[in-house]
Amino acid sequence: MPPKVAALPAPPGDYAELVYRLRTEGARLPPRLRQVAEHMLAHPEDMAFETTAGIAARAGVQPSTLVRFAQALDYPGFSDLQQVFRNRLRREHSDHRARLAALRDEVPGENGMARTLLDGFIRASQASLETLSARTEPATIEAAAGILASAGTVYLVGARRMFPVVSYLAYAFGKLGIRAVLVDNVGGLGAEQAAMASRADAMIAVSFSPYTPQTIEMAREAHRNGVPVIALTDGALSPLAGNCRLLLEVVEADFGAFRSMAATFALAMTLSVATAEKIRADA
Repeated sequence: MPPKVAALPAPPGDYAELVYRLRTEGARLPPRLRQVAEHMLAHPEDMAFETTAGIAARAGVQPSTLVRFAQALDYPGFSDLQQVFRNRLRREHSDHRARLAALRDEVPGENGMARTLLDGFIRASQASLETLSARTEPATIEAAAGILASAGTVYLVGARRMFPVVSYLAYAFGKLGIRAVLVDNVGGLGAEQAAMASRADAMIAVSFSPYTPQTIEMAREAHRNGVPVIALTDGALSPLAGNCRLLLEVVEADFGAFRSMAATFALAMTLSVATAEKIRADA
């Protein structure tokens, strides 16, 4: 009887599995491969369509490093990894009506869509909030509130799906008497707005996968200039993680490819009120 041959490790089959693999194992990667991972998550569109030489130049590594990175994740070569990004981009470009069409397959009855949606989004929100409660240390919230309370002005940076979060923070800080600037990018002047932040100020930057390059760049520039940056993001491998003084991790569950925002808003509310209480206590 021939000896059994050990099965080869399977590479991540899609983008979500790839991100999960990097979050759980990324800390063990060598520095250069971790550098590729951070660039990859910050610029998924580049990963889908750029040449190997172009991606390597943007990531600041040699092309051979991209091959080693792919092989570290059990792909035969870099082109196999790149295909995952191309598949992800095709799915991202499907509109919300296509997602709703997929959800209809789960609806048991003719008039069951509303109940299915409500129950599904409630479950996703509950899961998100439970994860936030389990993973967030009160000391981290207190540290963030301390940074924000001592800031002359708090700059709020977030775009696309995360813009409602920073808009809420601008509203809450205003009502609580905390000086804040919402970087709204009107006229394409977001970078100039964010550049007004000094070491005496602070910045809250919010971005989740797929990350918004403008948010990452604003946080990177502020961090480089000594501005205390608090990042609300989805893990230690987020490109915001290396460009902040303090990281607050939020993992949102989804239902039918529609991701919850319940935990992110709960954390934003907590930060605003905790900051106001810190200012009151120190007065």
